Amino acid sequence: MSAAVAIPHDMEPHPVTGMYNGKFGLWLFLASEVMLFGALFSSYVLLRMGAPEGTWPKHGAEILNVPLATFNTVVLITSSVTMVMAWAALKMNNIARGQLFLTVTFLLAGAFLVVKYFEYSEKFNHFEVWLKEPMVVDGNSVSSIRGHLAKDCPPLTKETHIRAFAIPEFILLDPDAPAGSKEHPPTLRIDGGNIRRISDFGPAHSTFLATYFTLTGLHGLHIIGGMVVILYFMLTGSRFAQKRPDKYADRIECTGLYWHFVDLVWIFLFPVLYLL
Repeated sequence: MSAAVAIPHDMEPHPVTGMYNGKFGLWLFLASEVMLFGALFSSYVLLRMGAPEGTWPKHGAEILNVPLATFNTVVLITSSVTMVMAWAALKMNNIARGQLFLTVTFLLAGAFLVVKYFEYSEKFNHFEVWLKEPMVVDGNSVSSIRGHLAKDCPPLTKETHIRAFAIPEFILLDPDAPAGSKEHPPTLRIDGGNIRRISDFGPAHSTFLATYFTLTGLHGLHIIGGMVVILYFMLTGSRFAQKRPDKYADRIECTGLYWHFVDLVWIFLFPVLYLL
């Protein structure tokens, strides 16, 4: 039986690349990820530049929740800091501290996804109605109306003739309340025969929201993938670190490189989708 052969440059840098095999492989993977997101960002730019006037929001903030996205940006940046601190603690052979920061990174990633869940949920509970003939709302003639479904609104089916919506920017609490009440805004009833199209703010609403859900959804899948790896090291790391502390620190370094890339993608997504 032949003796086991150690894989060269598993720990020490390769003379050509200047890094150990795992780190070099991770950089190759990130290069493919750059091409993936680069293609998606390019597609976004082309779609936006070619969109007919009036079909693309002037700013994402017209539709998207900027405060929630800003909070999520801070969460992800903080998670990158805690990932670096986890690696630094492990390099100093402080396993307990390293595992603590790794756990904090995992929790921050989870917080990001929870906030994203609420942001997504709001989109599927907000509707826009396009009208065949303009209506006068608050003294203005409008061809489309945005709002939340009123409590007395019947199910959205083809047979529905009357659909009730809250006035834009208000969430209906009591349809019987006096008009103008901030706590209980009135409803606006729309004749079903005047409805040209109705849609929630999901991917089917518009090209902009389709690209929004594609980009942020793919980014969310990358967040979940990173959390799976972090969770694995949270559960097995202490035992591994006691046997091979240097190799364990290297694995956390590679995990950190991936995590920083995911954070960097969001730093580009945030202004492109929400602010510009």
